[in-house]
Order: sequence, then structure tokens, then C-alpha cells
Amino acid sequence: MTTQRTKLPGVGTQYDFQTRAGRHISVVAHQDGRRFLGFYEPGDPDACQATVPLDPDEASSLAGLLAPADGSRLGTGEMDLDLVTERIHVTTQSPYRSRPLGETRARTRTGAYIVAVLRRTGPHPSPGPEFRLEAGDEVVAVGTREGVDELARIISGT
Repeated sequence: MTTQRTKLPGVGTQYDFQTRAGRHISVVAHQDGRRFLGFYEPGDPDACQATVPLDPDEASSLAGLLAPADGSRLGTGEMDLDLVTERIHVTTQSPYRSRPLGETRARTRTGAYIVAVLRRTGPHPSPGPEFRLEAGDEVVAVGTREGVDELARIISGT
């Protein structure tokens, strides 16, 4: 299969290819990240049967679905981790307020990871065990639904 690339001044780039079955498919990649898929009549390259507009997130998701399932890309293949990401508020009632993050033993107790702490003064990515939590912080946690829920209970003290 050969892909033909055509610059569209002021718009972006158009990519055309023909499937082994003879279908003509076109992707117009706009400069702002939008994508349009076009499907053409096999015998008439000017007769577009349908177009599908995609925003950048939709285009990225579709690309992940279409990528080979050889495990070479994260999020493709057969890896289904079923992870969630949540923000957990640190209140004045938290038993871990003003204490080092390591004392929560989050990973050991829940399997969830604390990947950042959002503070009014700015974000703190990848905080170490010595980082002290303060009331008003938001802990960004990644893990299973059960692990993140348990971490929220630990931090809130309930």
C-alpha cells in the first residue's frame, strides 16, 4: 500500500491510500489538530461516500485502536489495567496533615501511587516520602478503583 501526501496550504495535509480491497480512504490532518476521515467510491475517487470529523482526542483514540496489537505501544494490544486517576482532598481533619507523605504508606497499603500533589502555590509532581501534606492540598492518585478508594479513606481518616 502506498500513501500519497498532499500539502493543503492554510489547512494542513491530506493523506490518501487505497486498501488491498480497492477502497480509497483519505485523512485530512488540519493544523489545529482536527482530523477528517473520508471514504470514497472504489471506481470514482471524487465521489465521497462519507466523512467523519474527529477532534484531536478522538483521532488519538482511533489511532490507538488501529495500531498493531504487538505490544509496541502502551494502551494497545491486550493490556487491560483498569486504572483510575483521582484527586483526593486533604482536609484539616486528615491525620496526615502536616506529616510526611511516606507515613501514609500508600503504595504498600493500597497499591495506589501518589503521582502529584496540587497545592495552591503550584503543583508538586512525583513527591517523595519526605513531602509534607497540608490542608487544602489535592493528592493525585493512580491505581485500581479499590486502591484509590482505600487511599482516600486513609488520607481523610475515616
